[in-house]
Amino acid sequence: MTEQMAQIISTVVPIVLLLVVFYFFLIRPQNKRQKEIDKMLSELKTGDRVKTIGGIYGRITHVKDDVITIECGPSKVELVFDRRAISTVEDVKDVENTME
Repeated sequence: MTEQMAQIISTVVPIVLLLVVFYFFLIRPQNKRQKEIDKMLSELKTGDRVKTIGGIYGRITHVKDDVITIECGPSKVELVFDRRAISTVEDVKDVENTME
């Protein structure tokens, strides 16, 4: 190999390694997390207890396309949200005290 070729390789190899590291530590986990969120949002159904991105806890009463209606609070107020506003589906044990 010529000296020039060795210099090019020594410049390219660290850049390629950096790209591989970025993929495995940043891009891949983000894509995996997004797939989990998309799956959770597609499986929402009436009766699920959820938390919105705004921190509102409630129970889903109606699902139609991308519109979710939840009831919350002791007076069972119904609020309408976009499907993407749902942050998590809560375990019944976790929100037992907040719902009543």
